[in-house]
Amino acid sequence: QLQLVESGGGLVQAGGSLTLSCAASGRTFSRYTMGWFRRAPGKEREFVSGMSWGDGATSYADSVKGRFTVSRDNAENTVYLQMNSLKPDDTGVYYCAAAFVLIDTQNEARYDYWGQGTQVTVSS
Repeated sequence: QLQLVESGGGLVQAGGSLTLSCAASGRTFSRYTMGWFRRAPGKEREFVSGMSWGDGATSYADSVKGRFTVSRDNAENTVYLQMNSLKPDDTGVYYCAAAFVLIDTQNEARYDYWGQGTQVTVSS
């Protein structure tokens, strides 16, 4: 079992930055692939970024490449999402997710554990 708690969301102006954190419980955090997803108002939840459990390979949605950076601290059981140059289109509820030894970081259906989400609102 793994419990995930996101934090760091808020209201920011376009062009600003936010860093989301996701704290995980459990003793085998390092063997979980971690993903970030978001749900914009009126839209389906979508993949944002992920980091593999093994080699730490990262992946990003095209819409956030070059602006967002995912990282993790296995000693602290925490994954981060640094978001720069934020746009109004980045507005949504951001969810942290975990999947045990998952390779395909973008496959939402393969994630087993989800956080409750944190709201990010980018004003124009």
